[in-house]
Amino acid sequence: MSGGPLPGGSADPVREVMAEHRELCERAVDPLEIAAGLEEAGLGQDAAARCRHADLFSLAEELYARVPRRPPPPGPAQPRSGGAAARAALTAAALAALPCAGAAALGPRWPVLLPAAVPLVLLPALTAPTPAEPGPPCAGPGVLGPGPAPRPYPGSRLRPAALGHGLGLAALLLLPPAVPGGDRPLAVALVLAAAVSAGSAERTARWYRQLGRGHLGAAGTLAEFRARMRPVLPVALALHLAVLGVLSFAALAVLAVVAPRPGPGHGGGLLHLAAERAGPAQWAAQGVLGLLVVLPVLLARCGRPAAAAAGASAGAAAVLGPLALGRSAPEAWLLGGGTVAAALLAYAGAVLGRAGSHR
Repeated sequence: MSGGPLPGGSADPVREVMAEHRELCERAVDPLEIAAGLEEAGLGQDAAARCRHADLFSLAEELYARVPRRPPPPGPAQPRSGGAAARAALTAAALAALPCAGAAALGPRWPVLLPAAVPLVLLPALTAPTPAEPGPPCAGPGVLGPGPAPRPYPGSRLRPAALGHGLGLAALLLLPPAVPGGDRPLAVALVLAAAVSAGSAERTARWYRQLGRGHLGAAGTLAEFRARMRPVLPVALALHLAVLGVLSFAALAVLAVVAPRPGPGHGGGLLHLAAERAGPAQWAAQGVLGLLVVLPVLLARCGRPAAAAAGASAGAAAVLGPLALGRSAPEAWLLGGGTVAAALLAYAGAVLGRAGSHR
């Protein structure tokens, strides 16, 4: 049922909701699962009031009591998902880093960039969970119980949303270092670090959804679930950015060895040389790139692939536009990419805390 008004003349408006969402009510193992499904379908406080209930959870409790259970047949026991998550993270890191390293070694020429973009375009589809892949376990008795992992790109993996997400990722990682001007070795080193962090983004997204499913199993109401989830997104992003920071510093240390700056040597050793190779603007731009890598993955893994594709593509366009107009790389990343990253962050904060994103 949509979020539109319920039939005002119905003697039993609850029956209307029950008929529209019978399958959800029959398969639910807890009223909170029904409440999450109703919320995802667009029903809110007004719909609950028209059904003579104080809130959506109260309405869900009545639906749970009135509709007989018809749970799905039990399937075979599934192994824990830690191995699958680790394999997906390693696959993402390899598919992102290897083509970027090849393009950096062979030079920013179109005959090199086009084949290098193929693994990046396919990366979101190749790392998406499949129906056979075990899902994360829920804590305690659980609202959802153990089950299959989400299918962010339903049906065939090569859906337009997955390919759009990959195309935006390829543009973000391959094209900015190819634009003339600036310190290209520095740009290549930082982009390679961001490419390797694609594995961290995949692992972070799966951890985020696993924690969401656990909170969905433990929370007693939708309000409690939202309160539990409120700090999770900032923590997830901070963890990813911390990993990116370590990778970036390692890349700068390697750069200081293989491509030292001309002029007299500096004291302080390798760590000092790595620290001074990039200034605050470059580090801020690297943080923006990190957000543009991880936020689309979070959205995709939580069932919003179209938003993931739009965010990745918009981020690439917002950076490449100023670069093509002659703006410096830090300016392009901070002004163009930063605007898109802020919009994506606001959107993710609004939708990823909903129970429907973790069903």
